[in-house]
Amino acid sequence: MDTKTQILDAMKKAGKPLSGGQVAELTGIDRKEVDKIMAKLKTEGAIVSPVRCYWEPAK
Repeated sequence: MDTKTQILDAMKKAGKPLSGGQVAELTGIDRKEVDKIMAKLKTEGAIVSPVRCYWEPAK
């Protein structure tokens, strides 16, 4: 499973918007790597931010 999939799965399982730090804790992936991947997911439109600094999968 690639890291993008791990991050999206963790967000879906949480059922609420998460910060980058929370995603890093849940997945065990380094925070800097999480930030890079979340930036890519954001530009792809795969995640959205309902609240500042918190992210969830796009619907």
